[in-house]
Amino acid sequence: MTKTIKVALAGAGAFGIKHLDGIKNIDGVEVISLISRDLEKTREVATKYGIQHVTTDLADSLALKELDAVILCTPTQMHAEQTIACLKAGKHVQVEIPLADSLAGAKAVVEEQKKTGLVAMCGHTRRFNPSHQYVHNEITAGRFNIQQMDVQTYFFRRTNTNALGQARSWTDHLLWHHAAHTVDLFAYQCGSPIVQANAIQGPIHPTLGIAMDMSIQLKAANGAICTLSLSFNNDGPLGTYFRYIGDTATYLARYDDLFTGKEEKIDVSKVAVSMNGIELQDREFFAAIKEGREPNSSVAKVFACYEVLHDLEQKLNANG
Repeated sequence: MTKTIKVALAGAGAFGIKHLDGIKNIDGVEVISLISRDLEKTREVATKYGIQHVTTDLADSLALKELDAVILCTPTQMHAEQTIACLKAGKHVQVEIPLADSLAGAKAVVEEQKKTGLVAMCGHTRRFNPSHQYVHNEITAGRFNIQQMDVQTYFFRRTNTNALGQARSWTDHLLWHHAAHTVDLFAYQCGSPIVQANAIQGPIHPTLGIAMDMSIQLKAANGAICTLSLSFNNDGPLGTYFRYIGDTATYLARYDDLFTGKEEKIDVSKVAVSMNGIELQDREFFAAIKEGREPNSSVAKVFACYEVLHDLEQKLNANG
C-alpha cells in the first residue's frame, strides 16, 4: 500500500478553500493541518473539512513529524519567505502564484530548492486549466501556432476584498500577481522565451498605494506577441479572458472553459482527469512527490516569468 501524503494548508481564504475542495477528489492525500490568521474562522473551515490541527503559525505545522508537504495560499508578500521555511523544514511545498514579489525573493527560493532537492512548485494554474491544456496540445502537435495572445484581466478592487467579497488584510498586485499568470502562460504556450516587454500604468490609488490599471506588451523569440490589459477598476465579470489568435484557428479561454473565436463551445472534458484547473495543479504536485520528479510549473521552470516582471517593474519605476 502506498503511503498517504500528509499535507498542511496555509491560508484558509477563498483560494485555500478551492484547494481543499480539489484535494477531496485526490486519493492518497490527507490534509492534517490548517493555518490561517483568524483562529475562529480557521476552526470553522477545519471542522467542515475534517482537519484536526489548527494554528495561526506556520512553524507549528512544520514541526509536525508526520507532515510531508505544504500548500501556501497566503498573502503574496509572505510567499518567498514561507516557501524557504518549508524547504528548510524538509517539506515539499506548493506556493500559490506569485512565487515572490521581487526577483531576489524568487531567486532565493530557486536556490533553496536546488539545495534540498525537494519538490517546490508554484501555482501557475493556467498551465493546468483544461482550456489552456487543449491549446497547448494543439501547439505541441504542430496544428496551431500563436500569432498573438490578447488578454484582459479585470477585477473590481476599489475596496480591498477577496474573491468572496470578504475584507482582505493585504493588498493584491496587478504586476506581481495577476500579470504573472499571463507572462508565464505566454512563454509556456509559445515554447519560446520573452525577448521584449513594455508596460505603462495608470494613476496610483491614494489608499491602496498600487496602480489600478496597467497595459503590458510582450514579444517572444519566435515572433509571437501578447497584449495584456489589467484593471482593478472594471465593474463587470471578474477574471481573465484569453484570446489565442493563431495561424489556423482562434480560441477564447475562460478559466476551465474554451470557445472558438465565434463563441462556439469546445468540449474539453476529455483533456484531463478533472475539469478543475486547481485540482489538476494539486494532482501534479502530489504525483511529482510520489514519483520523485520535477513538476510542471516547478519554481525553476517558472523563474523566467519573474525576471520579466522585474524588468517591467524597473521600466515602470523609471517612468514614474
